Amino acid sequence: MRPSRTHLVLIPTYNAGALLLRTVREARAAWAPVWVVVDGSTDGWDAALAPIEAGDPGLRVFRLPRNAGKGAAVLHALREADRLGFTHALVMDSDGQHPADRIGEFMAASAAAPEAMVLGQPVFGADAPLERVLGRRLSNWWADLETLWAGIGDSLFGFRVYPVRPLLEEMTRHRWMRRFDFDAEAAVRLCWRGVQPMKLPVPVRYLSRAEGGVSHFHYVRDNLLLAFMHLRLVLGFLPRLPRLLRRRLAGRPG
Repeated sequence: MRPSRTHLVLIPTYNAGALLLRTVREARAAWAPVWVVVDGSTDGWDAALAPIEAGDPGLRVFRLPRNAGKGAAVLHALREADRLGFTHALVMDSDGQHPADRIGEFMAASAAAPEAMVLGQPVFGADAPLERVLGRRLSNWWADLETLWAGIGDSLFGFRVYPVRPLLEEMTRHRWMRRFDFDAEAAVRLCWRGVQPMKLPVPVRYLSRAEGGVSHFHYVRDNLLLAFMHLRLVLGFLPRLPRLLRRRLAGRPG
């Protein structure tokens, strides 16, 4: 596969176990280049990537010394991507939830509308925990309000193609978006900036422990983080309301 010079796949990972290798192999079968950011993992599985990286010019692995959060891992790679001239990054999880076989479809949609962000809209199966499905509806409602229903859809689903420079500028400007709050806040702030959301359906899997599934979601901690995030965003939304209304009436996002 000939590596793209504009679009890359970015996989932040923390203690994903053997699923990391499967995800990386599937992503590389679908796209090049693929970058992996090991966010201070301690399970040792990232060591297995070293011989793969050595023999595969389409794979690059970054290793952070300590766990800083998904958003921080993404930011680390965005700085390098921007320096090298990449314009778009498809971010996906390393835990087997996101289907690598949809990478090409998302990259094609991004190439056709480079000014947009391409947002995956999860199609949940019976394996999805009910409390997670119901909980994200609340976050989605707040994100819709904060953008005047600009079309984000699912605010927490992390299979997305972002334009590198706008996202990098937003993350550099604000000290947040470094942990579990990354996905929702990134989408809202890019909408405020005028980046058009484009939605594509994606099946999502919640793997059982027997299948190697892992989850680093902490119900109390991460819901408090989301609550604080939406409080910040609502406070940012209010002074932007007149401009957002004008844009929405004109049929534009944000």
